[in-house]
Amino acid sequence: MRRSMLVLLVAACTLLASTLTASAAPRYRHYVALGDSYTAGPLIPLQRLDPVGCFRSTGNYPSLLAIALRVGSFTDVSCSGADTRDMAAPQDVLLGPNPPQLDALRPDTDLVTLGIGGNDYSVFGTIIGTCPGLRASDPTGNPCERHFTVNGVDTIKARLPQTQANVTAVLGEIHDRAPNAEVLAIGYPRIAPPTGTCPDVLPFADGDYPWLNSVEEELNAALAKAVADDGDASYVDTFTPSLGHDACAPPGQAWINGKDLKPWAANYHPFFVGMQGVATVTYAHLRD
Repeated sequence: MRRSMLVLLVAACTLLASTLTASAAPRYRHYVALGDSYTAGPLIPLQRLDPVGCFRSTGNYPSLLAIALRVGSFTDVSCSGADTRDMAAPQDVLLGPNPPQLDALRPDTDLVTLGIGGNDYSVFGTIIGTCPGLRASDPTGNPCERHFTVNGVDTIKARLPQTQANVTAVLGEIHDRAPNAEVLAIGYPRIAPPTGTCPDVLPFADGDYPWLNSVEEELNAALAKAVADDGDASYVDTFTPSLGHDACAPPGQAWINGKDLKPWAANYHPFFVGMQGVATVTYAHLRD
């Protein structure tokens, strides 16, 4: 299995690069990738060891994008578990730490991708760590949404305006350190389908599927608003293009893994095909 996955990875990287570079593409001198696990690509082969606790893949979307763009120099400092605080401070990870991600920026950096925000205030981890355990209490209802609603306030969504402010601040720091860089804030692809359920893969109660979608939509809206507040960056929507590629999609079409940890993808995280999808969407954004 390990050998076949490696062969598939190499073949897919070659195919993606040849497809995306079929016509002239912009050339960047120094591309820096910042972000969390949806950027880093935990368990996707081949994993880097610098440090091992970041679970950073050589097959993540920044790596694929760097190949497609034929960048002069590429620095990927994304790290699983990162939130906006880890942009300017060291992140404590296994055999780490991971240095402050913003330290990778240089005056000659001319392309930056930023995929961050889902871990601020433990939004992603709290949902994934809580909702599956509540399904049995009301399989056809929305027990997780009710759990996080206090006095009529959705306590998960209530945190997102501060996430927006945090991301705006990070974008400002990026511009300060790399004033000539084109900066892209990358949104999060969809985890749940807009209709239907697949509890064997995504063990949320039926009524919590639309709620999970609404949380993701509001998180992505917060990122888009942060970009609008910044005024100099641009937002890359991956939620819309990932329609039909959620965790319930058939194998080979799903961009996101479900509940089961796999040797080649962490649970509730992107597959390699998902990284291909995000790289393709981001490349198209740069070409527009």
